[in-house]
Amino acid sequence: MATARRSSNSHRAVYIVDGCRTPFLKARSGPGPFRPSDLAVLGAQPLLLRQPFGATDLDEVILGCIGPSVDEVNIARVVALRIGCGGKVPAWTVQRNCASGMQAIDSGARSILMGRAELVLAGGTEAMSHAAILWGPAMLAWFGQWMNARSPVARAKVLLSFRPGHLKPVIAILRGLTDPIVGLSMGQTAEVLAYRFGITREQMDAYAVRSHLRLATAESEDRLGEIAPLIDADGAYYLHDDGVRPDSTVGKLAKLKPVFDKEFGHVTAGNSAQITDGASWVILASEEAVKDHDLPVLGRIVDTEWAGLDPRRMGLGPVHASAPMLRRRRLAMNKIDYWEINEAFAAQVLACLRAFKDTEYCKTELGLRKALGEIDEEHLNVDGGAIALGHPVGTSGARIVLHLLHVLNERKAKRGIAAICIGGGQGGAMLVERI
Repeated sequence: MATARRSSNSHRAVYIVDGCRTPFLKARSGPGPFRPSDLAVLGAQPLLLRQPFGATDLDEVILGCIGPSVDEVNIARVVALRIGCGGKVPAWTVQRNCASGMQAIDSGARSILMGRAELVLAGGTEAMSHAAILWGPAMLAWFGQWMNARSPVARAKVLLSFRPGHLKPVIAILRGLTDPIVGLSMGQTAEVLAYRFGITREQMDAYAVRSHLRLATAESEDRLGEIAPLIDADGAYYLHDDGVRPDSTVGKLAKLKPVFDKEFGHVTAGNSAQITDGASWVILASEEAVKDHDLPVLGRIVDTEWAGLDPRRMGLGPVHASAPMLRRRRLAMNKIDYWEINEAFAAQVLACLRAFKDTEYCKTELGLRKALGEIDEEHLNVDGGAIALGHPVGTSGARIVLHLLHVLNERKAKRGIAAICIGGGQGGAMLVERI
């Protein structure tokens, strides 16, 4: 390792010194050109090549992913070896649903704060287009009987018991996006929030259009410098997030039918996050590592908060996670210069904005004496969000932290919060400062 271990020190600082992500590629007619580990490797390589230290100098590699393929279960270790970290750099995978990438960053920060690491590569990866198609219990039971049948007669008997219905597939991505406790899909929880806060279809579609237009503007003005191009095995290259629709309008989105509540709902494919493949990384460093390697600094991690809430209202996780952190740091909402809230659904982000300024909600659900306040929407997701660029589940938590730091640096602002809702009824928020 490049730097000696120091003892635990609660006053240590954790810096993000650099970061990189791949373009986010929309899932279309089949598996995309990259597996989850491919995306992570291709995102990490250019990031590490521009560092003054080597991959073997890292103390840890932590990667968020909810759907690694079966031959890369501890995908972080697979990736660490592929990017040249060598056998001695430990690597581990974390899974906190939508916030897995943010959890990886938080876990790396904690290692540095405790003096167990000086340099950590942390991030997230996901190839949702590669999500598995599974057999159901009936097919598994039949297959088990077939494997246990030893004689020709026994096998013939099992074969005769086979029914075409045994082959009915289980779509892993649909099952994974449904909460097993409350029996609601993530889209249905967005409908719950839309009803609770009176959010209309027109408001959702208008928000979705804004996300696309903001991302299109950021691309045209070359303000997404954290993206590293991808080249696939056939030589095709990918320079930008390919799900953005610059020609999106409320009129066009109004033609789409509701997906999750076909009779009364308002949540459509157009005002929801896209199913996407992509990876994102940051390099975390202690103050000692910054000095030892003369590293530039994007920003400092000030605080992180994780919260739990009713899974039916999981989309309000950013509110529940941000509130105690703001109170702990004695920060008013107007002291946060920029926000990145992951856009799982337009309804979900709009519900968060309303909950922040709803006195009754803040009193009854957050235990506060008054409303937290308002977020200026000109300072929220200024370059678009997951509705336009996609939400590779294990990746998004890392992407919003990285992009928030780029926004703070570009606009010479001081402080920002990246926040994300988490399937299962949780929320995560990370407070960062530009140095």
